[in-house]
Amino acid sequence: MKARGFARGIGAEEDVMRRFIVVFGLCFWAGTVLANDSSAEMAAGGLELVRTDAVRMVSEDLYISADEVRVDYVYRNLTDQDVDTLVAFPMPIYDATPFEPTSIPYPDQENFLGFTVFVDGVDVAPQLEQRALAFGVDVSRDLVKLGVPLTPFSQSAFDAVEALDAEAMADLEARGVIILDMYDVGQGMQAHPTPYWQLQSTYWWRMVFPANAEVRVSHSYTPAVGATAGIGGADYQTGQFTPDYVEKYCIDDAFQRAVDRRMAETSDLVAPLWEQRIAYVLMTANNWYGPIERFHLTVDKGSENNLVSFCATGLTKTGPTTFEATYTEFVPERDLDILLLEAAE
Repeated sequence: MKARGFARGIGAEEDVMRRFIVVFGLCFWAGTVLANDSSAEMAAGGLELVRTDAVRMVSEDLYISADEVRVDYVYRNLTDQDVDTLVAFPMPIYDATPFEPTSIPYPDQENFLGFTVFVDGVDVAPQLEQRALAFGVDVSRDLVKLGVPLTPFSQSAFDAVEALDAEAMADLEARGVIILDMYDVGQGMQAHPTPYWQLQSTYWWRMVFPANAEVRVSHSYTPAVGATAGIGGADYQTGQFTPDYVEKYCIDDAFQRAVDRRMAETSDLVAPLWEQRIAYVLMTANNWYGPIERFHLTVDKGSENNLVSFCATGLTKTGPTTFEATYTEFVPERDLDILLLEAAE
């Protein structure tokens, strides 16, 4: 199937499995996760993604679940010269907020997603570039100067913010870098300074694409999954999904009916479904030459009792929890966002 981006969502999964609850349209981040490789260069302001017409992405095989992401690429150097370049894997921006927490696999490690890279089967150690943003302003240097780690989800960042003097704390609060969050740690309700900046992370490494040859690159990592107790994208009183959710995740009537059915089977005090959100940045694939010759997608919803919705065409249910599609001459025109409703224990 030739594809230019992803079109409308398809189907939904009824209890008798007449149709599939899948509709395809990637958090890494309020739930966000993930991204396609891109060529890059190191500029004065840091790593920048750039376009190259020398290397083509021949194929991409992408597997996504809430527990694991695996990506296998084949690249072809179209020229008679070796191409020595940086390859970057940008992550969706992480919004630090205590109101919609995101599950970070390894919050106190620099490689917080357990990200691995193999080039033709050889393990490569990627570098990690991070930037802290507050309302679009880069505040990385300010935080580093104050001794605050840029990873807003790490315990060391919380400790460093808590230890700031009153002047620095007031300045960061006024600029929206931190907020004062009210909660009780055994001494009554108190205001606690809490990281509130956005984190922009990019894994990168240098590699050579040999002249007129193909190279295989593989990644794997544990995604950072956004979560909500209950269904955050549905109106509390009517149970109807908000318009932005309908558009972002291609939610159709069949999916809505399946959710309504689950809601009706339990009491008002118990949420039968818990929302998870996964994002994958597809658009950076356009920085290589031409369309992707072959793109294969597998989405695994994890449990037969879970519901999943995302935007895509041509999907096939290939197992109790998996949905797959293959496209030729694929040109990404939007990123991938997956809504996963997990059956509550």
